[in-house]
Amino acid sequence: MKILLVAATYQEIEPFIKKYAPKFNADELLKVGKHDIKIMITGVGMVATAYALGKTLAQENFDLALNVGIAGSFYRNIKLGQLVEVREDILSELGAEDDEEFISLEQLEMGEVEFRASEKIFLKDNLRKVTAITVNTVHGNEDSIEEIRDRINPTIETMEGAAFFYACEEAQVEALQIRCISNYVEKRNRENWNLVLAVNNLNEWLINNLKNI
Repeated sequence: MKILLVAATYQEIEPFIKKYAPKFNADELLKVGKHDIKIMITGVGMVATAYALGKTLAQENFDLALNVGIAGSFYRNIKLGQLVEVREDILSELGAEDDEEFISLEQLEMGEVEFRASEKIFLKDNLRKVTAITVNTVHGNEDSIEEIRDRINPTIETMEGAAFFYACEEAQVEALQIRCISNYVEKRNRENWNLVLAVNNLNEWLINNLKNI
C-alpha cells in the first residue's frame, strides 16, 4: 500500500523518522516492508491538520492515511504509555451555546461532528478501541471536564484527530488513528505527564507494526 503517515509534530515520531529517514525529506517515499510511506508533519491543531491534508490529498493518491501521536486520557484504567486505536472522533466544541446548554452542529442541522475510522482496513494488533474528542483547548478545569464527561463521555482527547478523519472522508481515503497516552485529563500538571514513555511506545509500535498493516 501507499500510506500517508500523519503526525502533528516531528518530535512525536522522531525515532521512527531517524530509523527510516535520517535525512528527512517530506517529499520522500520510504520503503517500510511492502509499503511506500510518505510522512506528513501538519503542525498542531485542527486548522493546520485540515489544511495540510486537504492540500496533499487533492494532489496525490493514497491507499491509507494513518494519524499517530500522543493523547490525554479521561480514564485512569488506561495506563500512561498505553496505545489505543480511535474508532470514533468528535468535534466536541463545534456548535452553539444556549445559556448553559450546548447545541452541537449536528443538532443545529448544519453539518457533521462525528467521524469514524476505516471499515475496510483493520489493524492486526488488539489495541483498545476508544472514542476521542478533538479540541482547540485541552481540558484542565474540573468543571469543564465534568461537563464534557456528562455530554459526550469520551475516552481520550487530541487536537487533530477529528480534523484528520474529516479531511480523509472528504478525499475518500481510508483512515486509521493510533494514539499513545501521555497524560490524564485533569487540572494541568506537567509533572504527572510522561511524554518520553508515550513517544517511545508509539514509535516502537510504528517500527514493529507499520510494515504489517
